[in-house]
Amino acid sequence: MKKIKSLCVYCGSRPGNNENFRLLAKKMGEIMSKNQIELIYGGGNVGLMGIIATSVMDNGGQVHGIIPGHLDKTEIAHPNLTKLTIVENMHQRKRLMFDHSDAFLVLPGSIGTLDETIEVITWKQLKLHDKPIILLNSENYWNPFMELLRNIINYEFTMKETLDLFNVVNSPDEVLPLLESLPEPKIDPKNTLF
Repeated sequence: MKKIKSLCVYCGSRPGNNENFRLLAKKMGEIMSKNQIELIYGGGNVGLMGIIATSVMDNGGQVHGIIPGHLDKTEIAHPNLTKLTIVENMHQRKRLMFDHSDAFLVLPGSIGTLDETIEVITWKQLKLHDKPIILLNSENYWNPFMELLRNIINYEFTMKETLDLFNVVNSPDEVLPLLESLPEPKIDPKNTLF
C-alpha cells in the first residue's frame, strides 16, 4: 500500500487501569507524527483519546478531531487541535471520521470503540470500502472480541472470512510496516451506496 496520509484511531475516552495502554497511545502518536500521518479521531481531551492526540501534536504532527456538540462537554474537546469539527450527532461523526481516513487503528476502549470497530468492519464486509483495519492487541485486550467472532462463525451466523476483514498486531511498531505491506484499496467509497 502507498504511504497513508491519515489514520483514524478508535480508542477509549478513559485511560483504563493499565499503564501500558497509556504508553502505547503515546508511542503511537509519536510514530504517526514522525511519519507525517494525520490523526483522525473523536476530538476528546480525555482518556486514551487525549493521550494520543497530545502525543501527535507534541511531536509536531497534525490532528483532526471530530466531535458531536452533545459530547463536547463530557469528552471535553481538545483545546489545541490542528482542526476541530463539531457535528450534530454520532452518525455524522463516524461518517466524517471514515471519509477523512486512509485506514483504521483500534486501541483499547469501551463500547463506543467497539461500536465504531464493528461498524467499520461491517461496512468492509458489505464491500462499501476496503480500507485497512488494524486491531492493536496489546496485553491481549482484543482476544475476547476475536473469540466472540469465532463463536459466531462456529454457529454459522457469519463465515470464517470475517476474520480476514481486519488485521491484528501486538505493538505500535508493527502498525506502519503492516499497512505498507497491504494491497492498495480498490473500492471508492464515494461510489458505494452509503
